[in-house]
Amino acid sequence: MSRENAKEEIIKVLREHPEGLMLTEIAEITGMNRFTVTKYVHELIGGGSIFQKEAAAAKICYLKEKLLEKVKEREIIEKLRKRMES
Repeated sequence: MSRENAKEEIIKVLREHPEGLMLTEIAEITGMNRFTVTKYVHELIGGGSIFQKEAAAAKICYLKEKLLEKVKEREIIEKLRKRMES
């Protein structure tokens, strides 16, 4: 699997799991080695495509666009609340 295909596969898996996944879970789902997944995840983090969040001892990976969608969704809800209060 080429570098770009591997990154695309990781992004695809994270798209299917907006709740986020640990590196080992990404490796299991994609069939890639955990160290290979770690390497590409760090490249994707550096490129701004995904982010990691620490949850206890685990690091959970998320697609950045999902975070942006949630932020936009919250902003819209807040604006609607303010309109309704007026």
